[in-house]
Amino acid sequence: MSKEAGGYDAAHIQVLEGREAVRRRPGMWIGSTGERGLRNLVFEVADRAVNEVVAGRASRVDITLTSDGGVRVADDGPGVPVGEADGDGLEALLTRMPASTGLGGLGGVGPFVVNALSSRLTAEVRREGVRRVQEYARGVAVTPLTEAGPATDSGTTLVFWPDPEIFGTAEYSFDDLAEEFRELAFLNRGLDVSLTDRRRSAGPRSVRFRFPGGARDFVAFLDEQEAAPVHPDVIGFEQEDPRMAGTMEVALRWRGPGEARLRSYANGWRTPAGGSHVEGLRDGVAAAVNAYARERRPLTAADPDLGADRLCEGLTAVVLVRLERPEFEGATRDRLGNVAARACVGQAVREHLRTWLEEHPDRAAAVVGRYVRTHG
Repeated sequence: MSKEAGGYDAAHIQVLEGREAVRRRPGMWIGSTGERGLRNLVFEVADRAVNEVVAGRASRVDITLTSDGGVRVADDGPGVPVGEADGDGLEALLTRMPASTGLGGLGGVGPFVVNALSSRLTAEVRREGVRRVQEYARGVAVTPLTEAGPATDSGTTLVFWPDPEIFGTAEYSFDDLAEEFRELAFLNRGLDVSLTDRRRSAGPRSVRFRFPGGARDFVAFLDEQEAAPVHPDVIGFEQEDPRMAGTMEVALRWRGPGEARLRSYANGWRTPAGGSHVEGLRDGVAAAVNAYARERRPLTAADPDLGADRLCEGLTAVVLVRLERPEFEGATRDRLGNVAARACVGQAVREHLRTWLEEHPDRAAAVVGRYVRTHG
């Protein structure tokens, strides 16, 4: 088709950049302009604060749904760095797309996108004994970074009001936010996070999450509504492995009959389709239980190995890996593809589970016996 016939040439191509691109196509950045998108705004801001906790620079994150429709996210870290005069550090955070992704947000786009999609945003930085504040409107600074007196503590507080031009009348669900922040606290054992709702006429309600046991606490929570488990203690460990350039945290426990309940994460991302870290978990469970069963003779030389599918029936497990270079399969990051993670997780699970089986023969017999009795 000729240019004349088609009526289309380079002059018709419109390139959108920065806040203009975000405001024109918000769904590309936060998933939707409904409740899901609102929830992702909260997590994109909270992600930065959680990273401060993970790095050891902060100890807690507090999120408040304000009575006038805003969201306040505060941490007790050192405060966002600011320039000597013009606050380049803070303005970069709020007006430029980051080069890398964080641990918990939807796409790692952070406060920049939140600022662009908010009718108003206020930033407060408490750093080196000075409190500084700045105001934004739809992603543009409307005041300079200004000193507002001394600070008795340190930290960063961002308060934003989602733009009704973008989100209409959509509202946050306190219960949905609480569920996701609970999960975030399970995955980051040093995190102390609170969520407060001040929108209710009946008075505020608040929840606070902190789980020193990490993945172990997560497994116990997932089993909370179940009948008594096959063994009371949760088997768990945390380990670094340079072969996969990262760390792993694994916890598991066999409960009563039922399907496997496996939760997997990579760098804070839920991986519902599993991947190499889940395959490693299954490999390790099968190797440890089969080796123990053959050594103690519930399985004879003539018996085939118990399969991973069978051994994972009734198993509750959480596997979390943090990798320097995670490789996800597909744009949605539903499945981890790092080949080394399978071998590393598999070996670690095999070794730790085998040790537990040997140190707890009565409980090991209960686990192995339920599968061997019905095998074949």
